[in-house]
Amino acid sequence: MPGEYLVRTGYAVGGGDGCIAHARHRAAAFVDQAAHDHHLSVSAHERYLTQLVVTELVTNARKYAPGPVLMELRITVSSVEVVVWDSDPSIPTARAADPRRIGGHGLEIVKAAAEGFEIQREQAGKRITARIALTSTSGGAPNAPRADHHHLA
Repeated sequence: MPGEYLVRTGYAVGGGDGCIAHARHRAAAFVDQAAHDHHLSVSAHERYLTQLVVTELVTNARKYAPGPVLMELRITVSSVEVVVWDSDPSIPTARAADPRRIGGHGLEIVKAAAEGFEIQREQAGKRITARIALTSTSGGAPNAPRADHHHLA
């Protein structure tokens, strides 16, 4: 991974209407708060990419995996990581590009938006991590304390 996390947080993603929008809003709030607290310069485009990746990964997890979905957000001075865990151990694959296809582009979008992408099969389910580069960061506070926040709601 690119460096020590300045802050990280985790959430259980609900299954009701609006859960994807809620995850997207939580991601935006996380990035905004981390940028403020650690003096990072996060561009509107990087914030948007983070929300886009959250939307696509959570949508796929809700659509294809039964049971709970967990999301973790992490930030370093150079990247935001979006981690989504679901209960389905199947490893998804991006389909060949087809502009005529309606839907099924989520994984393609995530791979295009992310600087790094990996899938880890776990004992129960899988964990997908997408890393979005923060190219406009100011470097943050060099000795910023590490804060680990785990909000499971």
